[in-house]
Amino acid sequence: MNKIIIVDNPDTWKIKVADLAIISSYDYLTNPDWAKSKNLRVFNLSKSYSYQSKGYYVSLLAEARGHKPIPTVKNILDVQKPFVIKLMSEDFDGLIQRRLKDLRSDEFTLSVYFGRNLAEKYDDLSNLLYRMFRVPFLRVKFIRGSRWYIQSIRTISTKDIPEGHFPFVLQRAEEYFSRKRYDSEKKSKHIGRYALAILYKEDDPAPPSDKKAIQKFVHYGEKAGFEVDVISVKDYSRLLMYDALFIRQNTHVNNETFQFAHHAQREGIALLDYPDSILKINNKVYLAELLQSAGVATPKTMIVHRRNRHLVESTLNLPCVLKLPDSTFSFGVKKAGTREELEEIIETMLKKSELLIAQEYCFTEFDWRIGILDGEPLFACKYLMAKDHWQIYNWEAKKKNEIGGGFESARLADVPPAVLKIAMKSVKSIGRGLYGIDIKLVDGRPIVIEINENPNMDEGVEDLGEGDIVYKKVINAFLMRIAERTGGEI
Repeated sequence: MNKIIIVDNPDTWKIKVADLAIISSYDYLTNPDWAKSKNLRVFNLSKSYSYQSKGYYVSLLAEARGHKPIPTVKNILDVQKPFVIKLMSEDFDGLIQRRLKDLRSDEFTLSVYFGRNLAEKYDDLSNLLYRMFRVPFLRVKFIRGSRWYIQSIRTISTKDIPEGHFPFVLQRAEEYFSRKRYDSEKKSKHIGRYALAILYKEDDPAPPSDKKAIQKFVHYGEKAGFEVDVISVKDYSRLLMYDALFIRQNTHVNNETFQFAHHAQREGIALLDYPDSILKINNKVYLAELLQSAGVATPKTMIVHRRNRHLVESTLNLPCVLKLPDSTFSFGVKKAGTREELEEIIETMLKKSELLIAQEYCFTEFDWRIGILDGEPLFACKYLMAKDHWQIYNWEAKKKNEIGGGFESARLADVPPAVLKIAMKSVKSIGRGLYGIDIKLVDGRPIVIEINENPNMDEGVEDLGEGDIVYKKVINAFLMRIAERTGGEI
């Protein structure tokens, strides 16, 4: 596997390792040759990993392109979550106390460079921190109260590395990048009992399931032998009591749903949906790269940044559609009909994200929504466009009953085979999970508009075509996951 280092300034890195290229983050994000490259291990040393920064997108797009990034986006977010730091540090509390017991100060800062520290006595602690987070450069602050504990962990860039440390960092980089193997994910064991938790938020403005659907999940879960609890974010500390977690709250990488999913996966709890799905499928930049790599038909699409924004009109023509990467329910999705509108929308969106999506405009009277569970069709529904609008939601409608366009039920048997085929193809490279694929038929040709993890399943809407079998299949998916983890049948 070929190796590349992504940095902001390649001239800073003077290391000699065979088969190692050092390129800039902008080059990796914008040069189409890198998107086409295969069999790459990407070491992301960007100066910032903050949400939707260049460093964030390097790791995200590396995963979409089938490359192997260090760190992954999940690693990056772990460092930013205090609860994850607490959970992880508890695993090696004994080592922390042993290594820091002789310090006279009540504060200690540890710099971790590729799993090492300048002082060899801290190498085991540094290596363990690296293995936990898999971020190349970390700065860890310890505080002593009744005992030592981690106060904070943050990623650092090359500009944060003291000049006196940099020769060690370069030496350590050569050693690190010369290795043949790299640390893999820590494996977790299953903890819990025979019970299903459904995470649901009472005041969710657009919940993925209504109360009647939640009641049906509870009903069929209990019929299958589960003890079922509908839980809220306040029940986070009780999560380890459960064998399975079903997230029926709007998911986002920056809200508690990702924390629940990540913790459940780490502890071996059967799960829908996975943290990787929340991270990646929610991001339209990742999705565009993924669908292109998989050869799935979509509207003509381009990833827009400040250096190519002037090409949008000539590439896609007007009108065209612009999307923020993490937009949902038609929020953050705009149509530009004139050059002035296009420039204004792009400028506004680029203030929020380094990259955004532009697509050709394709109007249809409805979108197909195909539910896919673990690679197989689960339900079908038609989402109609809002009255006198080009989207299924019109949040600027003056009348409440005109915000949504409504729906029409459909049986899977009545869906055009080409629609089902492209729906299954679109998620094949993602893997198992529960997804909703939005598809338009344009001149008889199906094209994928969106893939939604944690899709809507409301009583009397998505279940209208297939009936209660959709609830039973979801519950059965949890049974299968538990059986796989326990090595037997439920």
